[in-house]
Amino acid sequence: MSAAPAILTAEGIVAGYLPGVDILRGVDLTVGAGELVGVIGPNGAGKSTLVKALFGLIPVRAGKVALDGADITGRQAHELVARGVGYVPQLANVFRTLTVEENLRMGLFLRPHAWDERLAAVTAVFPLLGARAAQRANNLSGGERQMLAMGRALMMDPQVLLLDEPSAGLSPTMQDTVFDTVRQIADSGVSVVMVEQNARRCLLISDRAYVLDQGRNAHTGTGKALLHDPKVIDLYLGTLGRQP
Repeated sequence: MSAAPAILTAEGIVAGYLPGVDILRGVDLTVGAGELVGVIGPNGAGKSTLVKALFGLIPVRAGKVALDGADITGRQAHELVARGVGYVPQLANVFRTLTVEENLRMGLFLRPHAWDERLAAVTAVFPLLGARAAQRANNLSGGERQMLAMGRALMMDPQVLLLDEPSAGLSPTMQDTVFDTVRQIADSGVSVVMVEQNARRCLLISDRAYVLDQGRNAHTGTGKALLHDPKVIDLYLGTLGRQP
């Protein structure tokens, strides 16, 4: 349990894509205010399924998701956005035929009157988005599109930001930029849940982290503690976990 007040909690989450097939088998997660929580684990562990369940994209068959103590289990995505939850999927996370500005406006469709205020806040984090406002998203690099996707999710000034594999497919240099930006977002007061295949880098910047395995909680602790946990190193980090 985090020392910070709990903003988002998940208790005993059972969920899956097909009837009778459970990917998550009783997962628990707690996110404190302004906390960066990483979720790591082997392929097929249920990491992406977890953030989709939190955001109401797949049915939760058992368990409860709560935001500020209010039950939001199974709420539709637009309701969760209005309540202060942002989500950035791994794939197809921008409108490629729209400009950068049009993408950002889509992120603010529930509060269009707040455009000037939120644009200033988001471009302070992502100056490139202001400079490329008229450029179509299709012409951005993969890393720039990831920045746009996160920027669009931040337009509604969420309490919680759910990130699914934000570094996937990016160059090492752009991965560094993404991880630095995610840490900056959390430091600004937004609670972040980040699913990541790059387990070592995820643990390096996370306040706390969860290791999932076969749809269950396997290990939980601070990012630093898990980074140096022999069991986590041997089972999930391998030789990368032994880097200085």
